[in-house]
Amino acid sequence: MKGQIFKIHSDFYYVHTRQGEYECKVRDVLKKRKDTIVTGDFVELEQPNENSKQAFVSKVFERESFIPRPKVANVNQVIIVSALKEPDLDFEQLNRYLSFCEYYSLHPVLCFNKNDLEGEEEIIAQIKRIYEPLNYEIVFTSALEGNGIEEFKALLKGKITVLCGSSGVGKSSLINAIRPDLNLKTKQVSEKTERGTHTTRHCEIITIENDSRIVDTPGFSQLKFDFLMPADVGLLFREIVEIQKQYGVCKFSDCIHEHETGCKIQEHPEMIDETRYQSYLQFVKEAKEYKKQVTYSGTKTESKSKFVHNKQITKISSKKRQISRRKSNQDIDKELNE
Repeated sequence: MKGQIFKIHSDFYYVHTRQGEYECKVRDVLKKRKDTIVTGDFVELEQPNENSKQAFVSKVFERESFIPRPKVANVNQVIIVSALKEPDLDFEQLNRYLSFCEYYSLHPVLCFNKNDLEGEEEIIAQIKRIYEPLNYEIVFTSALEGNGIEEFKALLKGKITVLCGSSGVGKSSLINAIRPDLNLKTKQVSEKTERGTHTTRHCEIITIENDSRIVDTPGFSQLKFDFLMPADVGLLFREIVEIQKQYGVCKFSDCIHEHETGCKIQEHPEMIDETRYQSYLQFVKEAKEYKKQVTYSGTKTESKSKFVHNKQITKISSKKRQISRRKSNQDIDKELNE
């Protein structure tokens, strides 16, 4: 029986199948492999008996897509939810989410919530000036007033969509606006910190309609580019890619577009907005820390599994392997002595 994990809580995996929903445990063989099983994974189930609503996860199918933070698999698009105000729009955080979507080849949509507040005309004009030329899809909503909710709902049709964004921007409020019966918990922005507080505690796939599902995720703000080299960060910015397409590549292949000679990005500053360029420089700074880490310290770790005759099997640990070889040598010496 095949199904999709829609929630993970403690050691229980909740799986939706054509036959209904099941509360599952994981087979020991998967635990020994230490395979990561996440919300959104398609899995194979084994039932102890036909009438039981409990089952075991015996196999995890190959993923079509994966996001490591928050961990969720097999999504079709990412809707990045930001607030126009309360909390104030953070362009660096927005660009961070966009760049992660570019890295994982996920279709991003920009949703700007709280469109019912006064005095947001200037920030809306700035958003359109920056992101419309980059061909990012944009929707403005107000969960409170109902503005843009039908347009938001249409974006979800036929897809599994992950909502991402900092705490307090209104992700749970948007879900409540299209599915009031869910009554998801929401909180106001803290007056002291001017930031939202976490209301969603875990990733969960919520069915909006038969062919529309949302992954509600905890608010998160600690995404960092501590996993790629500085020269690769530019590939995540559409305007940097476009400049090099129009005017050719930079003089140096490892150019990071800061102050190098023959840098095409420096020669055409009018083609990249200042907020985007400052975000880029911050991400490069984080990538430099990663480069320093892998240059001066070994980071290689041994794989926990291997493929033998096209089958994945768990590898014996190096410590146990050493003991096993020692025992084998002792047996050989014993036979020779005898």
